[in-house]
Amino acid sequence: MTSALPPYKQAFLETCIKAQILTFGEFTLKSGRKSPYFFQAGNFSSTHLLSAITTAYAETLTTNPVPEFDVLFGPAYKGIPLASGTALKLYELAPEKYAHVGYAFNRKEAKAHGEGGNMVGMSMKGKRVLVVDDVMTAGTAMREAVEIIKREGGVLVGVVVCLDRMEMKVLPEEGGSGLSTVQEIERELEVPVYSILTLDDLISGVDDQEKVAKMEEYRKVYAAKKQ
Repeated sequence: MTSALPPYKQAFLETCIKAQILTFGEFTLKSGRKSPYFFQAGNFSSTHLLSAITTAYAETLTTNPVPEFDVLFGPAYKGIPLASGTALKLYELAPEKYAHVGYAFNRKEAKAHGEGGNMVGMSMKGKRVLVVDDVMTAGTAMREAVEIIKREGGVLVGVVVCLDRMEMKVLPEEGGSGLSTVQEIERELEVPVYSILTLDDLISGVDDQEKVAKMEEYRKVYAAKKQ
């Protein structure tokens, strides 16, 4: 099977499957839904896997029409290595363009000694900020990140995540908007959200018809329509 995905997406997808970060079966999600696949971003816990995911973030940002940004913000805790690693990979890919891009992250609890505070890294004051996070489920963590950026005087210009499940939180027949979480966040915050992979990408890039068929059935029920 020849994949229709861009090479960086296909390479990242294959890495996720090989490392069992992306697994298939029947998984009960926090929402109670039965999903035919599960993505565990917390398992990017070795050097080569951290390199793979941060390279994929950097490739996503350099191959899409992303707004100019000054700071990558990684919300604690998972976002911390993602933002710092992606900043490094961006510099390696295009040193002239990204030489002065900074990164920042927050502490869950304010530091009580030294300089104090709960922010680490480049100041976001007056800067254009792009958030780097793993998977957007309900959008709660993203809204918290936006409040931090506003508090620190930054301006949110975009978001990049690892996987967009393309799911509606609440189905239309249950009173939902018909939008996926990512679509709701884009509309609410008025900024673009980019993703390394989407459910569509998984369906296009997985070379197993049984797994693909189950994901297609799931997509029919839970995925939002493209805007």
